[in-house]
Amino acid sequence: MSLPIKPKDRCGFDCVSLGEVMLRLDPGEGRIRTARHFQAWEGGGEYNVARGLRKCFQLRTALVSAFVDNEVGRLIEDFIDQGGVNTDFVQWRDDDGIGRSVRNGLNFTERGFGIRGAVGVPDRGNTAASQLKPGDIDWEKLFGDVGVRWFHTGGIFAALSPSTAALTIEAVEAAKKHGTIVSYDLNYRPSLWKSIGGLAKAREVNREIARHVDVMIGNEEDFTASLGFEVKGVDHTISAVETDAFKAMIETAVKEFPNFKVAATTLRRVVSATKNDWSAILWHDRSFHDSRKYPDLEILDRVGGGDSFASGLVFGFLEFNDPLAAVEYGAAHGALASTTPGDTSMATRKEVEKQISGGGARVVR
Repeated sequence: MSLPIKPKDRCGFDCVSLGEVMLRLDPGEGRIRTARHFQAWEGGGEYNVARGLRKCFQLRTALVSAFVDNEVGRLIEDFIDQGGVNTDFVQWRDDDGIGRSVRNGLNFTERGFGIRGAVGVPDRGNTAASQLKPGDIDWEKLFGDVGVRWFHTGGIFAALSPSTAALTIEAVEAAKKHGTIVSYDLNYRPSLWKSIGGLAKAREVNREIARHVDVMIGNEEDFTASLGFEVKGVDHTISAVETDAFKAMIETAVKEFPNFKVAATTLRRVVSATKNDWSAILWHDRSFHDSRKYPDLEILDRVGGGDSFASGLVFGFLEFNDPLAAVEYGAAHGALASTTPGDTSMATRKEVEKQISGGGARVVR
């Protein structure tokens, strides 16, 4: 059974993402604490999905977010424009001069190497996106008049503040009202929830959002922390999803949330910061679908790999409406995104399809 996706010719956008985009500052091969130079990128869990769909797969995507109207905000906008993602639904806030009342977010990110893991130091307090609230966005115009085939958001944006949690619920309700497929990446981050109610609040908010979700994305930690499903008997030294215990957890989740049409996760066994075993699994219509495996995947920058998995998965459904295609496109796109710097994918559809078909790393001339 396929997903009830609206036809392309009836919608202005294939996918719209709701989320915060920060300016990522990357010390390259060095450390944040000793850096003298940073390379600037843009990045944000939900936005990365829309950008991957646009830049790699050439679909029509848009971002719903907010920035302060100053030089940093306009720099982030310029990065988004380069990625081809529509910004008509981005809101702009007046600059108070020093960021006392509202500001743009920064994310200092080390890639890690070998035994030294990646490090993220977000500086996102009081950002424009975190102050978005119900009533700020005209969802009727977006979902009703313009038309959207797929809406994506996630647990990072929902955790920014009580108002973004409420806005996320408002957004998914509006999307469902207009027949738009909703995907949600649980992306549990303890640091984001600890000041607004901790684990209990995370479960309260995410379980309310989950009632309106068609495609739920998250690993076993995400499902346990965000939705309260326990994983028992999983050997974390192997691909967790190959165990009956992990599959049983997914089957328990979809029984409690019968609105879930798809549940999916990446599988990552971390050998080192620069070498992972990588694959993915997807549940749909009472069946599990496994991607091909990418053993000993060499990692240049792991940040954003899961988001690129999500965008490949969305593409597989939007283009083919097929669960096996979705998990294969997701796994291949996420693997390729891990081989380049920055949060966002630099892969092409042709490269993704080469990996799906088993292509190697020989020089292309």
